[in-house]
Amino acid sequence: MKKKIVRFTVPILISLCIMPFTSLEGNKAFAFSNQVIQQGSIGDDVIELQSRLQYLGFYNKKIDGVFGWSTYWALRNFQYEFGLPIDGLAGKDTKAKLVKASKYDKQFVKNQINKGNKFTHYGGVDQKKQAAPQPKATAPKSPANTANPKPAPAAPKAAPKKPTAANTPGGFSSNDIQLMANAVYGEARGEPYTGQVAVAAVILNRVNSASFPNTVSGVIFEPGAFTAVADGQIWLTPNAQAKKAVIDAINGIDPTGEALYYFNPVTATSKWIWSRPQIKRIGKHIFCE
Repeated sequence: MKKKIVRFTVPILISLCIMPFTSLEGNKAFAFSNQVIQQGSIGDDVIELQSRLQYLGFYNKKIDGVFGWSTYWALRNFQYEFGLPIDGLAGKDTKAKLVKASKYDKQFVKNQINKGNKFTHYGGVDQKKQAAPQPKATAPKSPANTANPKPAPAAPKAAPKKPTAANTPGGFSSNDIQLMANAVYGEARGEPYTGQVAVAAVILNRVNSASFPNTVSGVIFEPGAFTAVADGQIWLTPNAQAKKAVIDAINGIDPTGEALYYFNPVTATSKWIWSRPQIKRIGKHIFCE
């Protein structure tokens, strides 16, 4: 008796090889394909990547489907937090971890993009409360043929909504706090506690300054801004004291007097940094405007 041999045809084999990287989430398939998503990529995969990273609090820029530097650093931070290889590439393992850790409402995100709305996709924030452009309030026109019409009262301005990830002290995500703790530990772990709070305060002062990026990750990873990023010490595991220093700074403690810069006078080689108006010295660092 001859054994029956089953052969796959070429089209079937090809279809098996290029089958999209899909799964079901609440009876909805997500859009990740099997491509490695990397800097320079555009399209639906990047939209989903940005949305999932934002859901978790790692990405806070516009969801636009363009894989730029903000997406790159957000992805690296996610990989660091979740124990993945830190390469800034969304490959199979990274995508699988993103899918497991987050949710993605494809229809909601696409609808907002198509409408041109500014919005967020943070987890823990009801979609009805997601940020969107507020309609401009207009004062009613004065009645016709009125000699001295009373000016219409100004419409109250709507308070801007700033949705954040769940359980975020002071409006900062858990990723912001972790990243700041990494920076504090990498930059000032040998400094007295006040000096560690001071480094965290400088980061926050930069976030609030128009001269710097307005996000924690943007400030920390701005090219040339911090030695710990340049030499890789940003990725050392911070201790509890570094995180406590960050929380104290977020709660308003600023030993620096609103400094935007600091440097070690023993190792500093930049003439420019010496030209900054100095405020005070804390430990080995001089803090300046």
